Amino acid sequence: MFGFSFVKFQPSEYVMKVKNGKVVREGVGLSFYYYAPTTSVVVVPVSSIDVPFMFEDMTNDFQAVTVQGQLTYRIVDYRRTTQILNYTYDLKEKRYISDDPGKLAQRVINIAKVLTKKYLERVPLKEAVQSSERLAQNMTKDIAQHTEMEKLGIEVMGLSILAILPNKETMRALEAQAREEILRNADHALYERRNASIEQERRVKENELNTEIAVETKKRQIRETQLDAERSVKQKQSEMKEEQLRFDTALEEKKRELIELTVTNKKAEADAKAYELTAVMKSLQDVEPNVLQAMAHMDMSPDKLIAIAFQELAENAGKIGQLNITPDLLQGLMSDAGTSGSAGSRGAGGRTR
Repeated sequence: MFGFSFVKFQPSEYVMKVKNGKVVREGVGLSFYYYAPTTSVVVVPVSSIDVPFMFEDMTNDFQAVTVQGQLTYRIVDYRRTTQILNYTYDLKEKRYISDDPGKLAQRVINIAKVLTKKYLERVPLKEAVQSSERLAQNMTKDIAQHTEMEKLGIEVMGLSILAILPNKETMRALEAQAREEILRNADHALYERRNASIEQERRVKENELNTEIAVETKKRQIRETQLDAERSVKQKQSEMKEEQLRFDTALEEKKRELIELTVTNKKAEADAKAYELTAVMKSLQDVEPNVLQAMAHMDMSPDKLIAIAFQELAENAGKIGQLNITPDLLQGLMSDAGTSGSAGSRGAGGRTR
């Protein structure tokens, strides 16, 4: 009424009330009465603004790529921003009276595009496709230090690169190249695995051969030890046999000496007996045979005398006409011979005593 109105702004809006070219009131989320013919209002968003972007650029090896990402910023110096861009707000139409607020986002994207181009010109396609994170870090640091951002009074809160993609033909070529590289790596891995398997098998066989050689060496050492032991045993047995032979030889030598001594003694005894007999025979050379025979019959037992008598009868049988010997006579002779023999023995024993 009468040109006066009331307006209320949100807490996410920074408001500057301008009257007659001077800021008379400013702040976040203001509400006030104003006189429309003499009052202007500048409204700047306080909250952060997300700006997606996508643009094409060229890499170091002249390959076109598409960069997709999102940039988040907010206005921190409201007066500096409103000095460069027109943020005057039409309270009646509830909109900005110019399109400058929309240009701010484009200016920020242009800065990001320039920095992206500067980075991509230094790297080839393969590296660029795989450098999203590194590009985002470099761009965030470079934008924060950019002079135009300071002049605009804005601050970058975050920047992310979603993808760096070449065109379809280049992508297929990269995929084919990568596929071939993967296949080559797979073949190489297979070759390495087979080679490792062969090497492992060779080592196993070599270990088996070394084991067999060690076993054969041990067997040879055992056999040599056994042969040495057998040689020692045989040597000991030979020494024992030689010692036994020496012992037997010495024993035989002793036996031979004993026999020789026995023979010598026997010979001496025989010589002594022969000398005795020779002396006896010499002493009996002049004695009559009948006397010698009588001397021989002295102290002879009756049975032997009877035997000699029968022997003489037999020798003179041709001179005897007839001789009768009855059993009774023979038995009597035998009994007398036995009794005489016992008596003679007793007598001899008595004479001896």
